[in-house]
Amino acid sequence: MSSPASPARGRPPRLDRARTLRTALDLLDRSGLDALTMRRLADAMDVQAGALYRYFATKQDLLTAMAERMMDGVADAAAGSGDWSEQLAALARAMRTALLAHRDGARVFAGTHSTGENTLGFADAVVGVMRAAGFPDDDAARALHTTVNFTVGHTLEEQAALQPGSSSPDVLAGAVAAGAYPHLAASLPALTSTDFTRHFEFGLAVLIAGLRARR
Repeated sequence: MSSPASPARGRPPRLDRARTLRTALDLLDRSGLDALTMRRLADAMDVQAGALYRYFATKQDLLTAMAERMMDGVADAAAGSGDWSEQLAALARAMRTALLAHRDGARVFAGTHSTGENTLGFADAVVGVMRAAGFPDDDAARALHTTVNFTVGHTLEEQAALQPGSSSPDVLAGAVAAGAYPHLAASLPALTSTDFTRHFEFGLAVLIAGLRARR
């Protein structure tokens, strides 16, 4: 007799880990993280919710696996780049691109601590770039933390600002105009700009300049 997780012979499997992750990412892209529940995922796969726990004991386990899947191939970004600063920049850019590829991707990643080969491979690539450049092991590890924290934090804000209905630039502009903030008023075009790539590249350049000075 077949079951929701074990269909009759000749039919494609209705439930496996890879398909569950693909469906979860599809739901994330369509509805966002807040709407992603184990029940909705089970409904999308036409199985009982309990069947999902064969592969993911909790929703947090599912989110961790989703974050790991997002990082697929990101560690390869430094290949063929120039010196350590260009390699580090390439890795940070690739991580941002990977998170932006999915709605709320940064929120998913920020709440997880994957030890899968994609995430650890990325971390190893960053630390390896720094060690090869002559940074002490402790500095190389902290450079990894700094790069990841900057990239994830920036992408969190970027994706929040791009949500439908977001009015953050207008709200900020109105608040500055209504008060006595001469310095903010002078820099308002940059503060309210939605050129997030330019914002990211500025912060990344500052980060790398700081590491270069420390080295």
